[in-house]
Amino acid sequence: MQLLQKYLDISQSPDQDSFRRRLIAFAHYMDFPLVSAVLMSNHARALEEYSPYVGNRPTDFHSESVDTKNVTTDPVLARLRQRGVPFYYDQKFYVDNGAPELWEHAAPWGFRTGICVALQLSDDKTFLLGLDRERDLPADEKDLTRMLADLQFLAAHAQDAACRLLLPAHIEAAKPKPKLTPKEREILLRVLEGKSNWIIGQLINVSENTVRFHLKNVFKKLDVSSRVVAATKASSLGIL
Repeated sequence: MQLLQKYLDISQSPDQDSFRRRLIAFAHYMDFPLVSAVLMSNHARALEEYSPYVGNRPTDFHSESVDTKNVTTDPVLARLRQRGVPFYYDQKFYVDNGAPELWEHAAPWGFRTGICVALQLSDDKTFLLGLDRERDLPADEKDLTRMLADLQFLAAHAQDAACRLLLPAHIEAAKPKPKLTPKEREILLRVLEGKSNWIIGQLINVSENTVRFHLKNVFKKLDVSSRVVAATKASSLGIL
């Protein structure tokens, strides 16, 4: 429950500074000293097409890493554009993709290995999240798989805060709040408590399939793809 609260705290961050601090703290919890989060246009080719960056990259490195050349040639960004599953990078990844010089430039700043994920959002935007460090990643496949799963779950919570805090205020204000039925709100409140679909069904006297049916409708209304993100987004919108 304590770990779940850490995820919820990130998704419900009240401002950019809190969002940044909580992301950095969670990255440290996962044993990564560096974290980067940004919203970008799917056609971005320059810095001005990025939302405000959130993270703790060294200032000088950050200003160089988002120039037009690096945006278009970095193999990590290219991979993130192509797939929605988390992956890891190291020196071999850059060498195999024909960009060893980019790794050599980044490594002295602490970016020797890392894990990354991209979540496709509405309005032609993608949320990018990366954790980086100097130390090698786990050699054990199970440990690495768990690390990537934790990143995916972190991104699912962080993307809601990113959309709420990083997009221009007038864009968010123009979006009408979705309307949830009493049953949908009740289910989402149970999700926030960490209850499974089966347990929720038992508590509100419906079948597990009925719970799934209501959640499917909620996903469409909130434009999300997971129950936890739906619950946290509904909470942040003030409709629970």
